[in-house]
Amino acid sequence: MRQAYFAELADKIIGIATQHEIAVVIDQTGGTREGELAVLSGERLRLTDGVLFSPESLGQEDVDLLNVDFPLVLLGERMFGGPTDHVTMHNVGSARAATEHLIGIGRHRIAVIGAHPQSHDDIRSANLRIRGYREAIEAAGLPYDPLLGRSGVPWHRENGAIAMRDLIAAGLPFDAVFSLTDTLGLGALRALGEAHLRVPEDVAVIGFDNIDEGRFSLPSLSSVEPGRDQIAHTAVEMLQRIRENGDRIPPRQVRADYRIVERESTGLSHADVAATGAVSVESL
Repeated sequence: MRQAYFAELADKIIGIATQHEIAVVIDQTGGTREGELAVLSGERLRLTDGVLFSPESLGQEDVDLLNVDFPLVLLGERMFGGPTDHVTMHNVGSARAATEHLIGIGRHRIAVIGAHPQSHDDIRSANLRIRGYREAIEAAGLPYDPLLGRSGVPWHRENGAIAMRDLIAAGLPFDAVFSLTDTLGLGALRALGEAHLRVPEDVAVIGFDNIDEGRFSLPSLSSVEPGRDQIAHTAVEMLQRIRENGDRIPPRQVRADYRIVERESTGLSHADVAATGAVSVESL
């Protein structure tokens, strides 16, 4: 699990499942269609009673594949309207809130890194977050400049650094960056430091996922907390309910609450970060 968000989500799920006396087996599909189909076919499930499933390659056209004969709870935003319980996050709304936070501290040339190039999949997390970013820009009456966008896939630190170096080399003026994940944001902080650009004085930075590492970067990274703990609690409780009640209860869809966690990279002082750990400036 190179993406820290999923490692931290898995850790939280394991802790909650243990409280329910449920053992957890983690199976990585590599984000491939073949691996995800194998999960739904039951080939990998001989020793399990249920599955929390977060697809990356399967999409809305595959929703009928969720009709399985074992307890299944869907995570993420790749498939909707299926026959199973579903826990997801507000990608559009929380990305809009992150961008509004940057606008609220006086930034007007806001770059974004982490787009998926040549992807027209409207339910991909990157595209949903880009949509929220654009909504905030346009609602504030600011011009949308596609030249301020950079791809960065996979969402790893090195790609955040590469995207930021490319943006700096282009010579375009910008005073803030919305990074579609914290891991990209950490790479961006490195590249900004290499270029002797001060954060947040010259460029404010906000990420997404609120991973633990962001608390300890220099400067500490402001972020979107997408409701990871709520997602973990709700998903495990849903799975337990299905195990106990079968299909007698209609499936539910739950979107977790989110909040903006302000830290040093968008202007919170070191003393305030040390005193509070984080400040919620918006909640849903």
